[in-house]
Amino acid sequence: MIRVLLADDQALVRAGFRALLDAQAGIEVVGEAADGRDAVDLSLGLQPDVVLMDIRMPTLDGIAATREIAADPALAGVRIVILTTFELDEYVFDAIRAGAAGFLVKDTKPGDLIEAVRVVADGEALLSPSVTRRLIGEFAARAKEPPRSPALEELTDREREVMALAAAGLSNKQIAERLVVSSATAKTHVSRAMIKLGARDRAQLVVIAYESGLVRPGWSE
Repeated sequence: MIRVLLADDQALVRAGFRALLDAQAGIEVVGEAADGRDAVDLSLGLQPDVVLMDIRMPTLDGIAATREIAADPALAGVRIVILTTFELDEYVFDAIRAGAAGFLVKDTKPGDLIEAVRVVADGEALLSPSVTRRLIGEFAARAKEPPRSPALEELTDREREVMALAAAGLSNKQIAERLVVSSATAKTHVSRAMIKLGARDRAQLVVIAYESGLVRPGWSE
């Protein structure tokens, strides 16, 4: 059962998400938070698998709440999907750096939202295509030749290869097909790379891949 916490200051929005998710097999909404502080406190008490986190909330906004949750070792298993009305550029980097595993706009189709919860709960990153394009564009604009991180030397050749494919947007299944290995093997390599580099989740692993110089924009193939 995937346990979900809803964090949004609008009761009607929370009610809609609850009705949608509770109707799905294998998904249960275990709590609701009306602001970011409640989201952090309820995450500690309920230990949800996934938090659907609004950005604009009183007391503590969604980015700050995400940062607190991601920084708490007791909440290492909690995955956060940022939900907002607008796909604003400044939110993309803030959300990912804060520790979010996904980023979706609120007008996402119901089926896509349900799939997003399942994907993130399974350990995958979730970035919409438009967000991914801007993410890569931002890396391209920041530096022509980013310094290669010494931390990459801790990875095996295969782990670096898998990390680069993850940064290109491939899922574990697609990586497995590309390298002719099992999905479990691909997932293991991704997990080991995350542990060695201190990445909370796959989204942050992608950021590290670009910022360290392992992958350059345009190297999607």
